[in-house]
Amino acid sequence: MKTLGIDIGTTTISAVVFDAASGVLGAMNVKNDTFLPGQPWERIQDPEKILEKVQDCVRAMLARFPGVQAIGVTGQMHGILYLDRDGRAVSPLYTWQDGRGDLPFDGGVSWAEHLSELTGYPLSTGYGLVTHGCNVRSGLVPREAAVFCTIQDYAALKLAGITSPRIDPTNAASLGLYDCRGGRFDSAALERGGMDPKLLPPLAQTPLLGTGSLGIPVCAAIGDNQASFLGAAGGRRDVLLVNMGTGGQVSVYSGDYLQTGGLETRPFPGGGWLLVGASLCGGRSYALLERFFRETVRLVTGQDIPAYDAMARMLEMTRDLEDLPCCVTTFQGTRADPSRRAAITGLSENNFTPAHLTWGVMEGMARELYEMYRSFLDAGGKRPVGMIGSGNGLRKNPWLCQVFEKVFQCPLTCSPYEEEAACGAALYAARNMQ
Repeated sequence: MKTLGIDIGTTTISAVVFDAASGVLGAMNVKNDTFLPGQPWERIQDPEKILEKVQDCVRAMLARFPGVQAIGVTGQMHGILYLDRDGRAVSPLYTWQDGRGDLPFDGGVSWAEHLSELTGYPLSTGYGLVTHGCNVRSGLVPREAAVFCTIQDYAALKLAGITSPRIDPTNAASLGLYDCRGGRFDSAALERGGMDPKLLPPLAQTPLLGTGSLGIPVCAAIGDNQASFLGAAGGRRDVLLVNMGTGGQVSVYSGDYLQTGGLETRPFPGGGWLLVGASLCGGRSYALLERFFRETVRLVTGQDIPAYDAMARMLEMTRDLEDLPCCVTTFQGTRADPSRRAAITGLSENNFTPAHLTWGVMEGMARELYEMYRSFLDAGGKRPVGMIGSGNGLRKNPWLCQVFEKVFQCPLTCSPYEEEAACGAALYAARNMQ
């Protein structure tokens, strides 16, 4: 069975045609260059231009691979846009990067902190209901708005030919104020936060939304984190997924509902839960180290020479270094404590070298995610049988893979697909057509 998966990322839109027996038959990527001008703290995009790019991708892939039997959609979680009663976008897409939740509330705490106190839920800047709460107080909710949803819900709505979004729990939970165990938004918490529950999108009662003008069944959109786990693990649930892109992420499945500090418990498509921890800097830590070396070279020689190749040669020659400095790679803080900063300790005359520092930083990148994973095990989670790596930070750095294997004490296999989220959306669609 051939299915099409679409992933609407913040900077890239990906499409794959997937066959359960053969894997990925073809893929394409286009830039999501749809950002709109705004305030310095705003990160907003044009939903109509995004939809146009998605539809172009769908048409191109269907022309290349006739016989697609279902379409799955995923994309950037947390962000929202407003729709009218006919399913038309009446606002920009407020992305997960939008910073209005960090603005001060009445000159004191931030909006996100204020809403967390009012509702009793831990909320972060960028969550859809933090953005919506700020818009309510600022008078920015369009008068014609009848509902809001994620950008992937909007694309799925249009592809399915319906006028009202129906949101999967994986996306609903990403907006905030969602009772995961009860499977519903917390209306009382919304009202405490000054928000009208009537603007919330209804939950999808079945995976399939409709067939639309293409005559192909379209599934309700799922969250990109869950889709990435599905795609990278090939549908398996007994593995640990570590991702190193700009940020870092560790994800592990549990059939039982677990809650533990440092990890967010998210609904998983088809049942169960995905426990997820994120490091804000992640793979960017290695890029910051490269920048440090590059600036040192420029200081000494006056030349701007990229350092990645030299770092790779150095790592190849120094595989068994010991006495590494202890590097904490929280350059951008943590979700719980944005003010926290990185640190390097345990330096001596012998280990104050570029090689020791590089290996130490990589170990710090892995250890930050490992501590989150340890909290899963401490809470009674079942130990996975293997570890899958995704993201270019791991795929292009075999030495970092080596460090992850050492820190997690588990062999690591990189995912064979670069478009993991799109593959996961396609796999989800295939499962719901059987």
